[in-house]
Amino acid sequence: MRNVLAGAVTAVLFAAGVAGATQTQPDVQVKSTKVAGTVYMLEGQGGNIGACVGDDGILIIDDQYERMAEAVRAELKSLNPGPLKFILNTHYHGDHVGSNEIFGKEGTTIIAHENVRKRLTVPQQRGERTVEALDPSGWPVVTFEDKVTVHFNGEDIQFIHLPAGHTDGDGIVFFPKSNVIHMGDLLFTGRFPRVDAEGGGSVDGYLKNLEWVMFNLPKTAQVIPGHGPLATMDDVKAMRDMIKETSEYVKKLIAENKDLGEIKAAGLPEKFKPFDWQFITTDRWIETLYAAYSK
Repeated sequence: MRNVLAGAVTAVLFAAGVAGATQTQPDVQVKSTKVAGTVYMLEGQGGNIGACVGDDGILIIDDQYERMAEAVRAELKSLNPGPLKFILNTHYHGDHVGSNEIFGKEGTTIIAHENVRKRLTVPQQRGERTVEALDPSGWPVVTFEDKVTVHFNGEDIQFIHLPAGHTDGDGIVFFPKSNVIHMGDLLFTGRFPRVDAEGGGSVDGYLKNLEWVMFNLPKTAQVIPGHGPLATMDDVKAMRDMIKETSEYVKKLIAENKDLGEIKAAGLPEKFKPFDWQFITTDRWIETLYAAYSK
């Protein structure tokens, strides 16, 4: 029951994942796990945080919701007393950038793909809801188009933009020395992913990005997902295979002139049932695929 309730809370929070979200929620502990080398994974509310700690101080990848800032700060201090010098935003969603304003006001340098800055500096329309722009203190001050390298704590940290998949500003982070990848929301471990079409994402792009990671980065790397437990390249492959197979399945039914209601009624093959979760259910994943391939 505890896992079900925790998953339900996660789904509600993720669905409300907007910049500057300040909903009142019970205190949630931030837990850190050593991944490899200089890299840790922090879990709390929102997207998983990657942290690089060492003599140069602290660099983090994403920073969860604004309300989590102090808990994140406390956990980072338990790992390393040094200053938080850099934040790398993997994309613009509020459950990954919500603490930007707090840490940005303290002088932390925020780095992201140029499309992330563009989206954070202006209101974003989400259906009938408008997500307000972040305060300038939370805007990335260093942006890049294809790739940027941060030399920090003995690591040559590669921040790589991949074509529109989850959003149009997706960045993954590779630590060659520690052999760790932070995937942002290009990986939901063992779950159907969210493809943010309003934010420039696409199912085909998501699939191609997973394949790029599989074929261009070490197969032995540890993988920090945007959501879910610590992963490996086997999990990346499993996500790739699932998207490829479910896409072909839905395309086939569309070609047979099945409408969305009929496809949802038929469901997906039983083997994909474990990917269903509270936020992206089987029905919602079918809706995502239908929207992508019925045009």
